[in-house]
Amino acid sequence: MQDLQTFLDVRETLANFLLEDIGSEDITSNKIIPDDLLARAKVICKSCPAIVCGLEEAAIVFDICGCKSEILTKDGSRVKKGRIVMKVSGNARAILKAERVALNIMMRMSGIATETRRMDDLAKGVTVLATRKTAPGLRYFDKKAVVVGGGGTHRMRLDDMVLIKDNHIALAGPAEKCVRLAKKNIGSSIKVECEAKNMKEALAAISAGVDIVMLDNFTPKQAANTIRQIAKMGMRKKVKIEISGGINAKNIKQFAQAKPDFISLGYITHSPKAVDFSLEITR
Repeated sequence: MQDLQTFLDVRETLANFLLEDIGSEDITSNKIIPDDLLARAKVICKSCPAIVCGLEEAAIVFDICGCKSEILTKDGSRVKKGRIVMKVSGNARAILKAERVALNIMMRMSGIATETRRMDDLAKGVTVLATRKTAPGLRYFDKKAVVVGGGGTHRMRLDDMVLIKDNHIALAGPAEKCVRLAKKNIGSSIKVECEAKNMKEALAAISAGVDIVMLDNFTPKQAANTIRQIAKMGMRKKVKIEISGGINAKNIKQFAQAKPDFISLGYITHSPKAVDFSLEITR
């Protein structure tokens, strides 16, 4: 359950999305539809199969426009093509005013949730993480969709945790130096993660006390060898291991077999295939 402030922030964001879409008025509806006409509508899934997501957000959009909505299934449910997932009632103009924003949110969030669930099923027990490769302004919605699909959020913002990447190392020095500096300056309350481009760098970061090491752009074989070496040296229980870079549906099983703690994928949020929903309205 989200807290009140988060709810208010989300509602304000959705209200701004409506302003962006509507402008000064829905000129088409306002010129041809009576202002007192009441209507009913249903939101229907047009894709199969899909993990539905964004119903709560769509309901808020309709509510902002003065419409009543009834959610007929839960976010995270697998739905078939033709499934009615929501019913809406209210002023006809208001329903049409809310339609596109509500559907756009559902289409994007359901696409992310669907692909996350697919990757989660393939990873078989390894937690699938999103990255910060989200559309500006949509991070809350993109990340929520990942969680609904069965994944994890990783960082929401830069202030969530320390993540030392190749550009930090290029500017500040070797991985182990960066880890020690971060540990010294941040304390123990915030986790420190460090990207490694090879086994040597991964072992150096772990020796320096990193909490999470990211094996970046490793092949499945390289990742497996590195994780075996970490275990052989008695350090496996001291660190969480994340694999990232170039991971997709074709190779995620191989990476999962190396038994990392996490696998992160940017494409589930930066290139989601939308799930199609439509709204059918009647007087």
